[in-house]
Amino acid sequence: MLALPPYLASCEGDKPIIARCGHCVLQSMPRRYKPMLPLVPPIKPAPDGKPAPDGHGGPPGLLAPPWTPRDTVNEQLQTQGFAVLGACEVGALSGVDLASLEQWAPLWNDLAPDRYLRDGGRYRHRRHSCFVVEGESVTLVAHRAHWQPVEYNALHGGMQRHFEPITPSLVQSADWLAVLTWLGRVCSQLKGAQRWFVEAHQFRIDTADGIGRPTPEGAHRDGVDLVAVFLVARHAIKGGETRVFDAHGPQGQRFTLTEPWSLVLLDDARVIHESTPIQPLEPGGYRDTLVITLRAREFQGDKVVGDRTEALELR
Repeated sequence: MLALPPYLASCEGDKPIIARCGHCVLQSMPRRYKPMLPLVPPIKPAPDGKPAPDGHGGPPGLLAPPWTPRDTVNEQLQTQGFAVLGACEVGALSGVDLASLEQWAPLWNDLAPDRYLRDGGRYRHRRHSCFVVEGESVTLVAHRAHWQPVEYNALHGGMQRHFEPITPSLVQSADWLAVLTWLGRVCSQLKGAQRWFVEAHQFRIDTADGIGRPTPEGAHRDGVDLVAVFLVARHAIKGGETRVFDAHGPQGQRFTLTEPWSLVLLDDARVIHESTPIQPLEPGGYRDTLVITLRAREFQGDKVVGDRTEALELR
């Protein structure tokens, strides 16, 4: 039986269930284990109590993100386990012009269906590629399966999932390399300088069947050192609230990203995260994200990935 984080509460019944919403975590796990949203402290527009920067407020009725000033990212990651950056901050820190990031958005129109969803859904499309980042060097490794242990993903863990690779026009671009090396620097500041094994995932969650689930496995950790979740686009939907919980206590934050290329950075050892289901406001609603994870030593599921010979040195 998996060790349950403290925000999980029990409920009656022992029949196994399949996760059907963002609040249900495990497939084939007794029903008495059901996530319960922890008590959440009041959320301010910005960590320093000042109003959110222009363009960062989001639509009325949505909880504004607790924005992190660009010069306190490492401090926020060390003290609370996560940081939230607006698009301007992402551009300034990564060295990539915001207009260049926005030019990537059409690539999310060409993602293949995710055929591994165990909740019976057809709402997720994705691509996936892997890299090794060491200092300013970025290597695209041989295309490989995505694998997670069941301890971190009880719904889809324990199996090799093969997805189409991210297109060369993106992964070989100078701006892409700049984003990866910047995230490598962030992770090295947090965990110590070393080689980082990086997995990048393009996701589109659609609402063609009425509901889409960004995290069908529920609130979870990924088994890595750093998780970066970029919002690429949000079109004609409601929901999609981001929730970040302390992995060792009841504290949590809720907020909704609405600005393209805003970013949540997560210290995976410190926090648990999820995004709530989305529903359409009009036909064709969807939510696009880019998720990049960094892990020390090796990719999950590999014994010695550093010895792979099939690789393309990008920089």
